[in-house]
Amino acid sequence: MRTEDFLREAAALPGLSGNEQAVARYIADAFRPFCDEVRIDSLNSVIAHIEGRGPKVMICAHLDEIGLMVSRIEEDGALRMRNVGGVDPRILPGMRVTVHGKETLPGVIGAKAPHLLTEAERKKNYDRDDLFIDLGMSADHVKELVQVGDLVQLEGGFTKLLNGRCAGKTMDDRSCVAIMLRAAEALQRMDTRADLYFVASCQEEVGGYGAMTAGYGVAPDFGIVLDVTHARTPGAPALEVCDLDSPAAAMGPYIHPLLRKKLVEVAKEINVKLQDEVMPRDTSTDTDDLNAVRGGVPCILLELPVKYMHTSVELLDMHALTECARLLAAYLAAIEDSWRDELWI
Repeated sequence: MRTEDFLREAAALPGLSGNEQAVARYIADAFRPFCDEVRIDSLNSVIAHIEGRGPKVMICAHLDEIGLMVSRIEEDGALRMRNVGGVDPRILPGMRVTVHGKETLPGVIGAKAPHLLTEAERKKNYDRDDLFIDLGMSADHVKELVQVGDLVQLEGGFTKLLNGRCAGKTMDDRSCVAIMLRAAEALQRMDTRADLYFVASCQEEVGGYGAMTAGYGVAPDFGIVLDVTHARTPGAPALEVCDLDSPAAAMGPYIHPLLRKKLVEVAKEINVKLQDEVMPRDTSTDTDDLNAVRGGVPCILLELPVKYMHTSVELLDMHALTECARLLAAYLAAIEDSWRDELWI
């Protein structure tokens, strides 16, 4: 499958944290042609295994997405909402959504029109309590089909832009699942000794629980986590962003220095431009959770820069994605038995 098609189809599927079944099934099917065993665990993480006799390695990117949950139904049938994961209310006005009630219902997020705002209200941004979901239905019909606690998926069509760029929702982090998939496919044509577990983890957006539980089950010798990072945008702090056109490798206390050194060496060997990103404390990714599993899992974090994170138009560069996959496959093929000992010398 072409990567662009995978991104388009995977992004359209619902997968809010804790309710990732639909996208998990799709991703599991995508891995099956390239892996010896693929299963979905009890929390909805996909675990795809390529058997080997070398070090056991877990490669992890999360499949869940941010979204909303119905918190109250107003007398007129308007739905109030709360976050599932980190949703910025400033992106919500005018957004199309899907409410997963007894039926799948299309809706829009609205608010009082600007003409009706007071002088004081015009001076501040909308917050979540100013907003509501309108299903275009009578209050009685809404109450028949929707209840408090139903999930709400943010909608945003996949858009192909010029110069190899594309944008859509849930590129955080299904673009990194696509990287794992491309690497798994490439490994069919490469020699590797490592025992590889590709994990599309659940519940990252609410706490990294999928990486934690899958990591406990796999018990890897070390881990490679993939996630998105912030690409350069006007006005963004220069030290907290990366160029859009190439992958980045994190450095910091959660990153094992030897594993990172070997990643840099492989990148140089195959001529992949690899940016540095400094993370002096936690990484806010699955790395932090996998790192502390069992007796500890040495990890590295490989990142794909995107613009407009946690919106429905997360923008990436397809060349950077392809290079990230090429680097990941080459790194996995380079793993030797001696790495087990080197990690603890």
